[in-house]
Amino acid sequence: MENRPVILFDGVCNLCNASVQLILKYERNKSFRFAALQSIAAQNILSGFANEKISDSVLLVENGKLYQQSDAALMIARRLNYFRHLYFLTYLPKWFRNPFYNFIAKYRYKLFGKKDQCMVPDEQLKKRFL
Repeated sequence: MENRPVILFDGVCNLCNASVQLILKYERNKSFRFAALQSIAAQNILSGFANEKISDSVLLVENGKLYQQSDAALMIARRLNYFRHLYFLTYLPKWFRNPFYNFIAKYRYKLFGKKDQCMVPDEQLKKRFL
């Protein structure tokens, strides 16, 4: 498997799908690959982190490390045009950042809704999805 960062996301969550669309639009070097958490590819990737408690929203796997919660969001943001300056928030302690992230993650279906099935990328983007 290529050593490129992989974003794992809730494939039925409207907020998560909108986030993937935003990432695709603003990422600087087009290096991210994507997989819905509901996919076999995501489960295979996450099997390497069996000893960790894994959240069910957006995750980033990069260089053999799993980033979760606000860490994942900020590590992704640092590679996006117009959003990379948010990376400075990593200097705030997790106990301060994660409650806000967890609140949104917990209520994402109520706030933004959900789909009946995972999004299907178009032919041009299909090669970036696992």
